[in-house]
Amino acid sequence: MPAQVRTARHEDLTAIQGVEVAAGALFATVGMDAIAEDDPPSLEELADYQRNGRAWVSVDDRDVPVGYLLIDVVDGNAHVEQVTVHPAHARRGRGRELLDVAEAWAAASGRTALTLTTFADVEWNAPYYRRLGFRDMTPDEVGDELRAVRVREAAHGLDAWPRVSMVRPVRATSPSH
Repeated sequence: MPAQVRTARHEDLTAIQGVEVAAGALFATVGMDAIAEDDPPSLEELADYQRNGRAWVSVDDRDVPVGYLLIDVVDGNAHVEQVTVHPAHARRGRGRELLDVAEAWAAASGRTALTLTTFADVEWNAPYYRRLGFRDMTPDEVGDELRAVRVREAAHGLDAWPRVSMVRPVRATSPSH
């Protein structure tokens, strides 16, 4: 695991919420005020990920979380429920490192792919993931569980902007961490 990424601890959960609020505020700069104003995951939701070993943080030199990753299993794949980096720490490879951790977890868990859902036209969303090797899924590739994720997202109002489901195969040899 990269030196700046570690498994999330219970005491990190409030900091994770702060990272989400700070990163979410960027959506106001692209006219997505409803996303910018959305609440971060609850402490209970974050605690569930943390207790189940599906939450990681990218930390600064004081071991304070400045990014985080949450993983689910959807249609048998490792699904990136959330990967977020505080804007003050963005563009330094932290998001990529967190996704590398997701891939290592997927490989260790016998998963063959990473999936995620994201905004199609927001530069730090789908275009970013495409640069990291993800591709848009065709409708026939989207399984029942991922379809259900998209239905929940739509019910939450996320479909007010174009969204895509994306996939990246887990490399045969995952990055060494």
